[in-house]
Amino acid sequence: MTKSSSPTDLFFVPLGGLGEIGMNAALYGLGRGKNGQWLMVDVGVAFGGPDTPGVDLILPDITFIERERKNLAGIVITHAHEDHFGALATLWPRLGVPVYMTEFAASLLEVRRLQEPGAPKIPVKIVKQGDRVQIGGFDVEFINVAHSIPESCALAIRTSAGTVLHTGDWKTDPTPVVGLPTDEKRLREIGDEGVLAMIADSTNIFRDGVSPSEADVSKALTELISNSPARVAVTTFASNVARMRSVAQAAAACGREVICVGRAMDRVVGVAAEMGMLKGLPPFRSADSYGYLPPDKVVALITGSQGEPRAALARIARNDHPEVTLSAGDRVIFSSRTIPGNEKEVGAIVNGLYRQGIEVITDRTHLVHVSGHPRRDEVRQLYGWVRPRVAIPAHGETAHLSEHASFARAQGVPTVIRAFNGEMVQLSGGARVVDQVQSGRIYKDGDILVMATDRTVNDRKKLSFAGIVSVAVAIDERGTLMSDAEVRTAGLPVRTSDGQDFDAFVLELAEDLLDNLPKKKLQDAEAVRQILERGLRNGIAQEWDKKPVVHALVTLV
Repeated sequence: MTKSSSPTDLFFVPLGGLGEIGMNAALYGLGRGKNGQWLMVDVGVAFGGPDTPGVDLILPDITFIERERKNLAGIVITHAHEDHFGALATLWPRLGVPVYMTEFAASLLEVRRLQEPGAPKIPVKIVKQGDRVQIGGFDVEFINVAHSIPESCALAIRTSAGTVLHTGDWKTDPTPVVGLPTDEKRLREIGDEGVLAMIADSTNIFRDGVSPSEADVSKALTELISNSPARVAVTTFASNVARMRSVAQAAAACGREVICVGRAMDRVVGVAAEMGMLKGLPPFRSADSYGYLPPDKVVALITGSQGEPRAALARIARNDHPEVTLSAGDRVIFSSRTIPGNEKEVGAIVNGLYRQGIEVITDRTHLVHVSGHPRRDEVRQLYGWVRPRVAIPAHGETAHLSEHASFARAQGVPTVIRAFNGEMVQLSGGARVVDQVQSGRIYKDGDILVMATDRTVNDRKKLSFAGIVSVAVAIDERGTLMSDAEVRTAGLPVRTSDGQDFDAFVLELAEDLLDNLPKKKLQDAEAVRQILERGLRNGIAQEWDKKPVVHALVTLV
């Protein structure tokens, strides 16, 4: 960093998760310059969609902290959801510092490493909920909070400049089915010690009241499974061990066996069972057992609740899964909520199931899912327990952050800052935004990382909108055409508005452009290329009202 400051100055720099839901990554800094120190909290991903064709994962741009890696004391993971630790394996080699996480998160990381050739072996330091660890100049306490994945933690980060509470993802569920409830007593004690700033979850800030308990979902699932006359399939997030346990308890109560379908589900079930989180339940059976059990003795636990086209549920809806089929009269329970942006894909699955005569149940009509995030009354409680002097809303889109900022002011927080990715917020000495650092997105395109600012994805968008035209021409050194131009197109209409073959129309355009060039210009391959590309784009646009991507190859022979 080019600027310097007192080693007691405390900074917060979000690299992801503020202005979006997903891709969470944050930095806390003590001092600036060569003597500064940094702590990184979470390294998550977002998922590609229609606006990023060909991209599966989106990672935060960590260029800023990569340049500062000699001052990075460590990385702390709050919990094992993909939007909080999914980018760790890919980006850790650029940082190479110790990583602190709970055993459940570490186990999932290791299982994934063993299944992905080339994944790095990351030196993980295992912590338990309630532990307090010194990481450089940061004294970090891991506080148990309820969430939709085991061993989630809020962080009390104590520094020479004051204490920050980083909530992570949380809710106040007193009966979470698996794991510990949110530690209200400890949060109150930390509030009594004095909290400089709180960086807090904004996901459900528009929802009034208190989120229902995971135990309430368990009751609803038991009823729905027990009164089903045929097969039951439940789809949920693979990471939701509490939901798995609820399904398994309901199945056992009804004399049914749980069949686990999907690799992500298998992976989490294996870790959860090894750690005793499924203790007291019959073992889950694999998908190859499905066809041997009577319909009224089956509960299938299936991946694909978000419409992922290659996940098990999508294949079942298309009736092309090799081991699992459903029939008219069977029941599918979506024990999940559709993430914004996935509505079309989920809708396609639901319609596919309905076409087969399968009953579909969602959270619109039954309490089959609860969020892992706090509603307004829970957030209000947290502010009452912690009483921070500064509040920064996190984990949300702009609307969420803005609403949370207004809410925090209404709770009497003296200073509220609505920050976004890349903004450096000084927390000590009068909280304010003091700088802007490099931030953005990195696309994982197959096995290659590309910057969002590269042309890769924009080119694909253009291709999907208006296709491509390729033209090849050979010219000798005197500017004489050695043969007719060759044209290939993809994504263009078959015929023009007056019925002419579109490829023939493009070839005529190319030949007209070449015929009108003087001999001297034809001797300049680069000039010919530019004229062909520009002329074809404009000529096609006059006919079609769209400009395709045009590539001209001009060879001098």
